[in-house]
Amino acid sequence: MTSTERPPTGGDVLVAVMKRHGIDTAFGVISVHNLPLVEAVARELRFVEMRHEAAVVNAADGYARATGRIGVALTSTGTGAGNAAGSMIEALTAGSRVLHVTGQIDSEHYDPSAPGSARGVIHEFPGQRKMLEAISAFAATVPSADRAEATLEEAIAAITGTPSGPASVEWPSDLQYLARPDDQQPYTAGPASVPHPADDALDAAAALLAAAHRPLLWVGGGAAAAPAELAELVHRLGAGVLTSNSGRAIVPEDDALVIGNFASTPAVAPLLAEADLLLTVGTHFRSNETKSYALELPKRHVQIDVDPAAVGRVYPAEVGLVGDARAVLAALLERLPSVATEAGWSDRVTAVREQVRADLSAYIGGYAEICSGLRTVLPRESVVARDVTIPSSQWGNRLLEFYDRRSNVFPLGGGIGQGLAMGIGAAVGRPESPTVVMAGDGGLAVHLGELASLCGTGAWVVVLVFNDGGYGVLRNMQRANGFDVTGVDLFTPDFGKLAASLAMPYWLVQGPGRFEEVLGEAVAARRPVLVEVDVTALDPVPGAFTPPVHIPTPEGSH
Repeated sequence: MTSTERPPTGGDVLVAVMKRHGIDTAFGVISVHNLPLVEAVARELRFVEMRHEAAVVNAADGYARATGRIGVALTSTGTGAGNAAGSMIEALTAGSRVLHVTGQIDSEHYDPSAPGSARGVIHEFPGQRKMLEAISAFAATVPSADRAEATLEEAIAAITGTPSGPASVEWPSDLQYLARPDDQQPYTAGPASVPHPADDALDAAAALLAAAHRPLLWVGGGAAAAPAELAELVHRLGAGVLTSNSGRAIVPEDDALVIGNFASTPAVAPLLAEADLLLTVGTHFRSNETKSYALELPKRHVQIDVDPAAVGRVYPAEVGLVGDARAVLAALLERLPSVATEAGWSDRVTAVREQVRADLSAYIGGYAEICSGLRTVLPRESVVARDVTIPSSQWGNRLLEFYDRRSNVFPLGGGIGQGLAMGIGAAVGRPESPTVVMAGDGGLAVHLGELASLCGTGAWVVVLVFNDGGYGVLRNMQRANGFDVTGVDLFTPDFGKLAASLAMPYWLVQGPGRFEEVLGEAVAARRPVLVEVDVTALDPVPGAFTPPVHIPTPEGSH
């Protein structure tokens, strides 16, 4: 029997669901437990082969963030699903629209209600469903061949709801083979209703905004769907905009009123002290952005969040508005015909904006040339996928400008080694412009095999590796806190030879004055390339970066 004569399978059900939702790409590792799914996707759509299940989910996550569509990840069962767990935690932390479809042992041997019934089937993991529930916003098991479509649709409804988040579907292998598109049961699935504030709460919030003389906004990732409403409110108020890392570029960062992800810097402290109202939209007030919650914020606080538990959880809110950010902001704009913003406040905001950028540019020494070179060479719409490394944490998270939130891709949960696969997913989703991956030598080594995955795609990606011979962030923490330097100085590959083995064009940047030219040549190649920056040769020498992690001290010590 030829492939064209082969009967349809659950893979065809998956393809039909993907097409219905405008999804044309899936990332995965092929396995004995997902053969029908991979075969159908590769035949009808695009299947991108990755080398490790963690990278599969990271790539689907990066694709989702860069495109706004759903990223699909296909993995095996048991160990394969376990490998994907850390990256699913990242997607859950970020609220990413990822559909993770993993295998499961044959249904005759599987009872999710009795996880203690293990009998030693190959790849069996009795606790897989519980694991998926812990790492996903939604998790389900395909219960029968004719319920595959309904289960997938339920997962997508959860993914596209408000708030969004990743979903996992485990699919027993026999049911993948036995499912038929024409035999699927009817289903009803749709996003749950979203709350909206009462009129009196909206009126109270609008009155506070209208009366504010020195207003500030703090924008988080929960405001992502409301760029137009935010921009209109910011300029109607003449308010300064602070952001979390996740909220960057919802209002473009070249806007004169956008201070950005600098709330905890010394230059912003006087502005926070002068402000008489803070409006926050969809932010968690993460510890590393609030000095472990010790940052002083204005007492008058209006908070917008879709999660009622988030309102007042970290900082008290005078008025809490529970609802979708776009709808709530639109309602506030309707109630805000005039404002009382103090003359000169906007100029004060812009002056602080310029000061924080100048201060950081001076401190990072030779990195400043690289930061400005990235912005000079890359198109405005280019994605920069940043792994956890000193250049990302010290200045990529703040000083490197972005103009669209979808261009700012990074591990929100702080896990090292995820940036490369995220960049692959972003580049596959947005092939019309170059993608840059910023990684350290230590982080790149976590999933070094994904360089081969990248080369297999042929995607337009510049992998920019900053080589300091190990884990520079942790090395700095050890030195700053009086620990021995241990476990951080790593054996590092020869990146030139590594690139040659993968037929990747390669450049080495040592010392000042070369980066912008090299990056231009690398981007012009329009294919996977590797650029190494010798961090030890940066001139001027950058100031040390120590992450804002709380280190407790004994009571009474100084």
